Amino acid sequence: MSLSLSAPAPHHARNPWPAVIAAGLATFSVVTTEMLPVGLLTAIAPSLGMTTGQAGLMVSLPALLAAVFAPLVVVIAGRMDRRRMLAALLALLALLALLALANTASALAPSWGWMLAARVLLGLCIGGIWAVAGGLAARLVPAAAVGLATSIIFGGVAAASVLGVPMGALIGEGAGWRWAFGVMAWFSVLVLALQLWVMPALPVRSAVGLRQFLALRSNRALQAGLVLTLLLVAGHFMAFTFVRPLLLAVSSFDAQWIAALLLAYGLAGIAGNFIAGLAAAHKTTLTVATIALGLLLVPLLWLVFGGSPTGGLALLLVWGLAYGGVSVALMTWMMKAAPQAMEVVAALYVGVFNTGIALGAWGGGALVDAWGLSAVLWPAAALASAALMLATGHALRQRRMGTR
Repeated sequence: MSLSLSAPAPHHARNPWPAVIAAGLATFSVVTTEMLPVGLLTAIAPSLGMTTGQAGLMVSLPALLAAVFAPLVVVIAGRMDRRRMLAALLALLALLALLALANTASALAPSWGWMLAARVLLGLCIGGIWAVAGGLAARLVPAAAVGLATSIIFGGVAAASVLGVPMGALIGEGAGWRWAFGVMAWFSVLVLALQLWVMPALPVRSAVGLRQFLALRSNRALQAGLVLTLLLVAGHFMAFTFVRPLLLAVSSFDAQWIAALLLAYGLAGIAGNFIAGLAAAHKTTLTVATIALGLLLVPLLWLVFGGSPTGGLALLLVWGLAYGGVSVALMTWMMKAAPQAMEVVAALYVGVFNTGIALGAWGGGALVDAWGLSAVLWPAAALASAALMLATGHALRQRRMGTR
C-alpha cells in the first residue's frame, strides 16, 4: 500500500503488533457502542418514553455527527503536525475517554433527551476514531505487513457485529439495557489504558488541508464510489436499525432468540467480508454490483417469506453475507480511485458512510412511525436497486474504456 503525500511518517517499532491490536480494540469499542441500540431498541424505547421510530435517532444522530467530524479530524491533525504534536495518538486517547463518558451517560440516562445527548458525544468519537485508526497501519508496521495490520484494525468492525452487538443484546435481556451500556463504558476505559501502555509516538510528516480535498472533485470513479456508499449504507440501515422489531413482530421470534440471531448475522457478515475482500481485489465493480443485488433481494423477499421464523432466519443470514462485504469492497473501490491520497479518501469515505447510517436510520424511523415496520423494506430495496444500476453503468463505461 503506497502512502499519500499527506500521509504521516511511519514509525516501525520493534514489536508494533500490540499497538495494532489496541487500535483494533478501539474500532471494536466504538462500533459496538454505535450499534448497541440495534439489539436493544424495543427495550430502550418504552423505558424512556420513546416510540420505536424515535429510538432510531440513537443510531442516526451520532452517525450524522461522525460524518461531519471525520474530515475535520484529518484537517486538524494536519495542523497539529506543524507543532510536532502526536496527532493520531492524542486524538485516539482523548476520543476513547469521550467514548467511555458517552457510554456512562447512556447507562444513566433518565429520559430520551439525555440519551440523545449521550449519543451526540458518541458521534464525535465515531468520526474521530475512524479518521485516526484508518491510517494507523502504515504508521506502525513495515510496508509488507500493512495489509495484515489493516485487517486487524478493521477486524474490530466485524468482531463488533459477531460479539459486541449480540453480547449487548444478551446483557440487555438478562440484566437490563442500562447494564449493556455500562459494560461498554468499562471496556472503553480498559482500551484507553491499553492505548497509553502500548501505542508509540506517531509524529506526522505533513498537513492535510482543504486543497487536498478539492483536488479530488473531478475524480469520477471516486464520486461514483461515494454515491454507492451512500445508497448501500442508507438502504441497509433504513431496515437494519429495526431488525429486532422486524424479527419479533414480522418473523414471530421470541425475544430470547434475538442475541443468537444477531450472532448468526455477524458470523455471516465475517464470511461476506472475507469473500468480498478476495473478490474485490480483482473484480471490484462486479463485487460491489453483486453486493447491491443481495441487498436488493433481501428486503423484497422479506415481504414474501419473512413472515415465518424459518424465512426470517434464512434471509437474515443472506443479509449478513451481503452487507458484510460492503465496507471492504467499497474501501477497495476508493483506494483504486485515488491511491495517491489515502488519508483524504478515507476521511471522505467515513463521512459519507456515516451520513448513510444517519439518513437510513432517520428515514426508517419516520416510516416505521407513520406506516409500520414493513414500510422500511420497500425504500431499502429501492436504494439498493439504484446502487446496482450505478455499479452496472460504471462497469459498462469501464468496458468501453478498456479498463477493469
